[in-house]
Amino acid sequence: MRNVLSLLVLFFLHSSLQAQAPTKLSASEIYHQIEKLNFLGSVLYVAAHPDDENTRLISYFSNEKNARTAYLSLTRGDGGQNLIGPQIREELAVIRTQELLAARRIDGGQQFFTRANDFGYSKTADETLEVWNRDEVLSDVVWIIRKFKPDVIINRFDHRTPGSTHGHHTSSAILSVEAFELADNKSAFPDQLEFTETHQPEKLFFNTSPWFYGSEEAFEEASKQNFLQFDTGVYFPLKGLSNPEIAALSRSQHRSQGFGSTGSRGSQEEYLELIKGTMSEGKEDIFEGINTSWSRIEGGAEIGEILSGVEENFNFTNPAASLPQLVAAYQLIKELDNEHWREIKSEEIKNIIAASAGLYLEAVAENATATPSEEVNVRFEAINRSDYAIDLQKVEISPNNSSIEPDVTLKNNTGWSEELTLHIPNSSEVTSPYWLNEEGTTGMYKVENRELIGLPETPANTKAVFYLDFNGVKIPYSKEVVYKYNDNVLGETYRSFEIVPPVSVAFDKNVMIFDNAQKRQISARITSVKDSVQGTLVLDSGEDWRIEPESRNFSIPQKGGSVTLNFSITPPADQSEAYIIPKAKIKDEVYSEKTVYIDYQHIPFQTLVLPSELKVAKLNIHKKGQQIGYIEGAGDVVPESLEQIGYKVSRISPSGISEASLSRFDAVVIGIRAYNVVEELKYKQPILLNYVKNGGNLIVQYNTNRGLQSDNIAPYNLELSRDRVTDENAEVRFLAEDHPLLNSPNKITKADFENWVQERGLYFPNKWAPEFTPVLSMNDKEELPRDGSLLVAKYGEGYYIYTGISFFRQFPAGVPGAYKLFANMISIGK
Repeated sequence: MRNVLSLLVLFFLHSSLQAQAPTKLSASEIYHQIEKLNFLGSVLYVAAHPDDENTRLISYFSNEKNARTAYLSLTRGDGGQNLIGPQIREELAVIRTQELLAARRIDGGQQFFTRANDFGYSKTADETLEVWNRDEVLSDVVWIIRKFKPDVIINRFDHRTPGSTHGHHTSSAILSVEAFELADNKSAFPDQLEFTETHQPEKLFFNTSPWFYGSEEAFEEASKQNFLQFDTGVYFPLKGLSNPEIAALSRSQHRSQGFGSTGSRGSQEEYLELIKGTMSEGKEDIFEGINTSWSRIEGGAEIGEILSGVEENFNFTNPAASLPQLVAAYQLIKELDNEHWREIKSEEIKNIIAASAGLYLEAVAENATATPSEEVNVRFEAINRSDYAIDLQKVEISPNNSSIEPDVTLKNNTGWSEELTLHIPNSSEVTSPYWLNEEGTTGMYKVENRELIGLPETPANTKAVFYLDFNGVKIPYSKEVVYKYNDNVLGETYRSFEIVPPVSVAFDKNVMIFDNAQKRQISARITSVKDSVQGTLVLDSGEDWRIEPESRNFSIPQKGGSVTLNFSITPPADQSEAYIIPKAKIKDEVYSEKTVYIDYQHIPFQTLVLPSELKVAKLNIHKKGQQIGYIEGAGDVVPESLEQIGYKVSRISPSGISEASLSRFDAVVIGIRAYNVVEELKYKQPILLNYVKNGGNLIVQYNTNRGLQSDNIAPYNLELSRDRVTDENAEVRFLAEDHPLLNSPNKITKADFENWVQERGLYFPNKWAPEFTPVLSMNDKEELPRDGSLLVAKYGEGYYIYTGISFFRQFPAGVPGAYKLFANMISIGK
């Protein structure tokens, strides 16, 4: 096996969040880590998306049973909606990855992924496994089982009930069941065995509940012969929290999905149905029959004896009293033949030793970013806050392997610091999510490096290794090089130190829609992350689109500076689509990437380096009306998209809704899920309906049928459902061919529904009053027609339109037909 040590360190330790403030454990937390050090059992929980995981179980196994517990989410949640900002698709996946890591940091689990892309809601496992590369996702599940080596696997969903829930859900269970058998088969994915060994888990469970049976009554009547039942409502005195309270804190990290959760106290039963393996006699402990002590591995008994003594005699007022025994146990662990447990437990005990000594090690760069070939000063800090003898012999920094050898004794509470210059090699890769480095498919991310598959994040590019001597026992500690600064509000704030291209080239928008052949201005902003950058910018547009001038020179004297270069772009006379690619030439290098920053307080600052492009589309589109009022919901780019085709859009705050404020608009558009997330709308609904009654045009985009703030979202009866059409290529049939929505001012044809992305629409109404006219009909394969995607009703002198069509996805993708249809919706009655 190649480079097993570094692979294991990456795989099992990288779940700690990058650029978090250094972990500083209290005595009770150190004691809990010692308890976990003394337990050699592992649980892997498997599901499809961020938020699918049962945080009560993850916290229970991690904090009550002290097991190594991990969540394998097959996707990163790319296909969902974002309740906290405009990011969707790849950028949303980055946010949800970080939210999962934040959740695991609270409940004590680790986090893994496959290369599967969340392409949106899927109704069947067959469809899901067709869009995903079935064999590749299965190989990833096998790979993670072989690396993590769980004793027990728990599926969130039932592999036996395809079609009853999200196709991704069922697929996660189907693949987990297959992988349970294949992980120990040397003939299955043999290329993996260059890096790891086969592994056979002992048991496989399905995490069932009354929900899967449809009711409490049906669940009570079901046979529970193969069920484990146990109470996860335990209380942890050392934490001052119950397990459900910890689980709620963990689940509340899924802020982009609005999953804030209130903790509970008292008993809370969980049920596991045995799918494979041997049932525990007591039907309570999943580890029954599995040796989870140190005696499970050769040479482990002596280690167990030492660590049991540490646990029994732990001094909560002086954790350093255990250092001689901990250091002795570390030596024995490093001598174990069992490679898997040796590397895992070595890292665990190293961290306990450091925490017990009050040892603080840090490497801080003078800047947050650097470019390949640049030099950056890095300041090291080391302090021992115990009486135990610790010598700092050497500090080495990578990737260039510069080092210093202070050879000093770290005396109790006496700090040491020094600086070293980090030389960034010219060949260094930029810091960005590894799964976005190459273009994938609709269903899969492309990752060629086997050692990266499964990791939540890209491993840090730059590290410092502190070589310490603990009274004759040498222990190395690796620390990510970070950047920190003092925020006037938040205080000490950390960011990852990252390698980025020398310039970022970004357009001021992602899509430009032309509704005529007149030239318009296009702006490209070049931002430098180093001093004295000069070059030339060319925009590659293809044949039909004319850009003037052909190139523009730029000069940016200072790091962090930027310049905006303007070009004129003339579309062709006929309808056309193209992509504009920027090419910034600096000396002999050409850069066509943009650096994207994601900054939310609940996750670390994120940097993405992505291909820069601008989609342009010339549409033969007509409009009636000009002034649009927009009431924002859960976040989308519909307002900007309407501005693209010439509308004047005014954002309206809920508090600003009045009959006078609405009267000037040709149409008022309500953003996605507004009736779910904007409580004030239930008080403003009479005003909105009066606006329609007096001749206005109100367009309401989709809401979910759960959590509506108002029961009266329409002037007539309208009942939302979970009906949706997930196939973006599903046939669209016209129910009202002569209706203005399909004819004025733009003639809508079947061609306008070509090249849509991710889905047709979601949460369609399934019951409505006769005053509504359904305009379109569509359905997924082998389903009945869904006629509620676009409903229109005359109300007084105006029109009320409800649509579940996913315009919020089509507009950023520049889908021409979506723009034409929305223009007709705005124009109705004009």
